[in-house]
Amino acid sequence: MQVKTMTPSKPNSALRKVARVRLTNGHEVTAYIPGEGHNLQEHSIVLVRGGRRKDLVGVRYIIVRGMLDTAGVDARRNARSRYGAKRPKEA
Repeated sequence: MQVKTMTPSKPNSALRKVARVRLTNGHEVTAYIPGEGHNLQEHSIVLVRGGRRKDLVGVRYIIVRGMLDTAGVDARRNARSRYGAKRPKEA
């Protein structure tokens, strides 16, 4: 696994976080890392689901947050299930 950044196609502008992942069937694919911040490193084991990022060329998979070596997104309040975030404690 190789973690790097990609720039989106026009007219968007950003540094999107992606990972080059080797699947169990031997294929190597580029997968998007959703959410703010991540803890992925070279030898992390991740779960990959289908789904493309329309503004990133060649990215047809998305890494599932909160599974295996991928931590969930902290401080996430809405759409928590997509980012592996626990329900916040009531104040």
